[in-house]
Amino acid sequence: MGLLSTLMRGFVRGADRMSEFTSKRGSRTHNKGRGARPTGLNLSSRKFVSIRSMIPEFVVPHLEGFKLKPYVSYRCPKGTEAPLTAESLFAEVVAPQIEKDFEEGTFSKDQLEKYGFEPTQEGKLFKLYPKNYVR
Repeated sequence: MGLLSTLMRGFVRGADRMSEFTSKRGSRTHNKGRGARPTGLNLSSRKFVSIRSMIPEFVVPHLEGFKLKPYVSYRCPKGTEAPLTAESLFAEVVAPQIEKDFEEGTFSKDQLEKYGFEPTQEGKLFKLYPKNYVR
């Protein structure tokens, strides 16, 4: 498209607000980034202060002398187990405990922490989406 046709399209149809906003569409100083969380705070004096507790820490085990390799060949046979889902994990781990307590008469909705449910998500690295979280 030429310059004139682009300008005419802009005047007739208005700005193109439906296209993806990339870092190339912003000003020279605009940096869209990749969605990473900040590791500190921007002060009012335009200075960035790094906070050590906000920096992610990766715990990697010591693998010296470990015999397995990090590569899995595509020629290996497929597994026989079904993929693990939240429903199957609940049915295998938590449901038997709840059924046992229900039969004994000790089940209470107020004591769900006993089965692994957490009352709040404060301090968690990966928070559950509010609609999926049992309150």
